[in-house]
Amino acid sequence: MELKRVVVTGLGAITPLGNNVEETWKNLIAGVSGAAPITHFDTSKFKTQFACEVKGFKAEDFGIDRKEARKMDPYCQYAMVAAKEAIADSAMDLDTIDKDEIGVIFGVGIGGIQTFEEEIGAYGRTGAELGPKFGPFFIPKMISDIAAGQISIQYGFHGPNFATTSACASSTNALADAFNLIRLGKAKAIVAGGAEAAITPGGVGGFNAMKAISTRNDSPATASRPFSASRDGFVMGEGSACLILEELEHALARGAKIYAEMVGEGMSADAHHITASHPEGLGAKLVMSRALEDAGMKPEDIDYINVHGTSTHVGDISEAKAIKELFGEHAYKLNISSTKSMTGHLLGAAGAVEAMASVLAVKNDIVPPTINHEDGDDDPDIDYRLNFTFNKAQQRTVNAALSNTFGFGGHNACVIFKKYEA
Repeated sequence: MELKRVVVTGLGAITPLGNNVEETWKNLIAGVSGAAPITHFDTSKFKTQFACEVKGFKAEDFGIDRKEARKMDPYCQYAMVAAKEAIADSAMDLDTIDKDEIGVIFGVGIGGIQTFEEEIGAYGRTGAELGPKFGPFFIPKMISDIAAGQISIQYGFHGPNFATTSACASSTNALADAFNLIRLGKAKAIVAGGAEAAITPGGVGGFNAMKAISTRNDSPATASRPFSASRDGFVMGEGSACLILEELEHALARGAKIYAEMVGEGMSADAHHITASHPEGLGAKLVMSRALEDAGMKPEDIDYINVHGTSTHVGDISEAKAIKELFGEHAYKLNISSTKSMTGHLLGAAGAVEAMASVLAVKNDIVPPTINHEDGDDDPDIDYRLNFTFNKAQQRTVNAALSNTFGFGGHNACVIFKKYEA
């Protein structure tokens, strides 16, 4: 069976760096940090008091009816905004396109945690006296598949429709599943991405208890510092990104613009620890090698890696080791960067945001930086002959880019994009 070619024909985003793709990309290239003191709740008693929040968001400003917005957790609202932009960007004619052939796959790591906390909190305050009194939308607002469902309902897409959940690898798995379904002929196009809104008391408090997130409250903008010796954990982020993946022939037939071609995906498991990556990067090396094999590419065909790079001690070291092991001497010719240094870690939405950044790097021949590295802030366990694109974006030809995401539980996912050639 001949596999179909798959291209990217639309992008959408709402992130800590901007409420659309253009603004997000502009700030990524400029090296802007999205971190600031948390405004969503009172953090005075929390070890971490900052995060990368979406700024100035009101659902009605993005065309979501106020009544409908009340039926959606913030993570779902973010997904709707990103999907709307991506669908518009793709210029699909929704009046004539065969909606039976269009699917929606959205990755979510945690889901409607704000809704869960609010409803359970209300029950805790009144339940003992008045009995359970939950809102009728509690469950459909909370569940992790509802973003994919809401998008399909909004646009009438009848194709494959589901959510992927693999912690921080969730939306990369969504892209991989969409890619495979399209190239197998199971759909003509899929609205694929991820969303997350976990900057809540439970989200921040839970990650604090794990000692997973930075506590650099005196300098939030410099707290996410991947590959620097002084890193002390990741910075939480929120938002959504969406890619329209489409069968090449279908895209060409309707005259769609093409950002890049998606050519490979890889998946693996560390099978090592519930939260820590394998210290030697074995799962990371395996997932990248599988993506390269799937794409029919060699290590030297890759120009840029958007790394998982969370700013955690073990994770950054193990990923750098994996890159050196797999890419050999070519590793020193790569550009490597962690856009989490700017966006923070969007958990289940991270892969989609970073895939979008990789696609735009391929399209525009520019690599966004890894910010917040200071002279002398070097970890003896990291090889700084690797080009981490510290602090400033770099112009270079990017024929192919690889994007890594690794999740709690040892879930690893990787996708590859390259310049489209007829």
